[in-house]
Amino acid sequence: MLNTLAIANYRSLRSLTLRLGRLNLITGANGSGKSNLYRALRLLAETAQGGVISALAREGGLSSTLWAGPENITSAMQRGEMPVQGGPRQQPVALKLGFAGEDFGYAIDLGLPTPSSSAFHRDPEIKREVIWSGPFLRPSNTLVDRHGAVARVRDGKHWRVAAEHLNGFESIFSQLADPERAAEVLSLRESIRGWRFYDHFRSDAEAPARRAQTGTRTPVLSHDGHDLAAAWQTIREIGDARALDHAVEDAFPGAEVQVAIDDERFSLRFNQHGLLRPLEATEWSDGTLRYLLWIAALHTPRPPPLMVLNEPETSLHPDLLPALARLIVKASQRSQVWVVSHAPRLIAALESMPECNIIHLEKDLSQTKIAGQRLLDEPAWHWPER
Repeated sequence: MLNTLAIANYRSLRSLTLRLGRLNLITGANGSGKSNLYRALRLLAETAQGGVISALAREGGLSSTLWAGPENITSAMQRGEMPVQGGPRQQPVALKLGFAGEDFGYAIDLGLPTPSSSAFHRDPEIKREVIWSGPFLRPSNTLVDRHGAVARVRDGKHWRVAAEHLNGFESIFSQLADPERAAEVLSLRESIRGWRFYDHFRSDAEAPARRAQTGTRTPVLSHDGHDLAAAWQTIREIGDARALDHAVEDAFPGAEVQVAIDDERFSLRFNQHGLLRPLEATEWSDGTLRYLLWIAALHTPRPPPLMVLNEPETSLHPDLLPALARLIVKASQRSQVWVVSHAPRLIAALESMPECNIIHLEKDLSQTKIAGQRLLDEPAWHWPER
């Protein structure tokens, strides 16, 4: 489980350190930075997939993703006594992402590339990467330290050089994940690769989940939901079938979902009280389809270490949101869960749960902050220096 998340100089997240729980609710007004926080977490996950630089490129490059305000905001600027203005830069350009978990912590520092004749001279470079044990970085608990092209690994009381010619455009997760040279890198990489993001479920008339698909065992629902029927059957066979039926009953009293198999093609049918025949997926409302997708995703027989749900209320009737909240709370017993939402009814339902860690975002001079969090309320965090 992640205990702390830290972000610096990413869009509106000039300097943000969050304390996390098993169930986390991210709320705030439109434009408060919810999407930026979600995108920063996805960018952090890309480090383990080997795509952090290309992910930045898809967002417009480092210059587009960096904090656009002044390097330092004085108290006079905050009080409105003087205009917000920049000055000579004192620190190097740096976009920083990091987290501390129950086993390991990790931080990455991306900056401007060194001048070269390469056609890719505008690509950002990874300047520093560190893996440590414990709640925050200290010299004594540092396990892996990458500085530019050189990476060292702690070996007892001494340091061992594990690589001297690392590419500046690839993380240590791509170049150093080896059970003999750096077991901590491999372990942490596989943990991050297990993070699961859901934000692109389609429910329109042409949604893949409405069509019969060739079925194979599917312990993890795909991000577009095309394998919904196969995932449903997999949960029935190797997961918690009773919980699956209970989730349907909780949202749609008297209803039942069945898996229809025609040769190798799987589809779902929805039996509703009062109807003489089951409804095919093509006949369902957008809200019904999307809710069944959430049921399948949250009942996965292979729970991830972290599951992130971005605006799960989309297309759902408000009356379904309390049932969705109960579904999310139950899923948080098996995985750490993030929910990004601005639906008042879902927020109210989750806020009433004692296990919910509420993170309410707000803007102050265009920078995202946590409402009510003062300097001494922030969890301890130290960025590695260049």
